[in-house]
Amino acid sequence: MAMVTVSIPVPEQALAAMHDDPAAFSTDMRLAAAAFWYRQGKVSQEVAAAIAGLDRVDFLLALARLGQDSFQVDFADLERELARG
Repeated sequence: MAMVTVSIPVPEQALAAMHDDPAAFSTDMRLAAAAFWYRQGKVSQEVAAAIAGLDRVDFLLALARLGQDSFQVDFADLERELARG
């Protein structure tokens, strides 16, 4: 998957508050963004994992460590599937 580099200015206080160096903060921010967009249904597991810099298994394990659902369920789709038998 082709990657693009994005630069985001972050206040030094944010790094101090998180007790992170820039590399660790960047890793945490990538995972947080990927998890957020995945939870919203804006990106697939595969794309979210790539954003986070992880493979799909490690992304799912990271979601579990964060206490977030690993799979998104569209209840309307689920009802249709169940109605089909």
